[in-house]
Amino acid sequence: MILCIETATSVCSVALCERDKVVSVRENTEGKSHALLLTVFISGIFSELGLKASDLEAVAVSKGPGSFTGLRIGVSVAKGIAYRANIPLIGVDTLAAMFHGIAGRASEKYDLGNDPLYCPMLDARRMEVFYSVFDSSGKILQDTGAGIIDSQSFSAVSEEKKILFFGNGAGKCRDVIRRGNAVFEPGFLLSASHLRIPAYMKADAGRYEDVAYFEPFYLKDFIATIPRKSITGQ
Repeated sequence: MILCIETATSVCSVALCERDKVVSVRENTEGKSHALLLTVFISGIFSELGLKASDLEAVAVSKGPGSFTGLRIGVSVAKGIAYRANIPLIGVDTLAAMFHGIAGRASEKYDLGNDPLYCPMLDARRMEVFYSVFDSSGKILQDTGAGIIDSQSFSAVSEEKKILFFGNGAGKCRDVIRRGNAVFEPGFLLSASHLRIPAYMKADAGRYEDVAYFEPFYLKDFIATIPRKSITGQ
């Protein structure tokens, strides 16, 4: 079994997964709960099933892009478990996890036709998003990047195929993207259970992270903003 940890978005999520199914999942969608709930969720799953970290095949964590603080919390906890239990650490691209979380069921729900494209989007503030493009088999057609979305975005992608934009960055792009055959699903929520398939793919290939040196994939530098009011309210 692989313990999957997802903290790249506002959802704090933990899932215990076998190769062909999710055994147990615990998550909170209210936001800003990662530091408080992540280890509680993990302990709860271990207690529920009578497991120890050393019983796991590996621990997998969403490595980014995503929330700076969320990624640091998730990766720190995953590294701690891997080190203490002496088990492999797997880093899963957040956008790849999103693809595996929606592929298949979305095609029928939205009548996407044959061989649609998928564009997971994570909000990166203002009109900027983290995104990549996958075909229906999961092949990456456009590498993960950060971009400012405007009316010309994705104009180079053929309009012969439908493309599904989804994730917490998709809603703000609905009225901006002018590409034909575009479908939007802004309500998609990322879950640790979505890491199951890519985590086992990496485990099968022996693609593990170096626990000592592994860091989140932030994609762009964290920029601290100056608050309009001081902590005293002045």
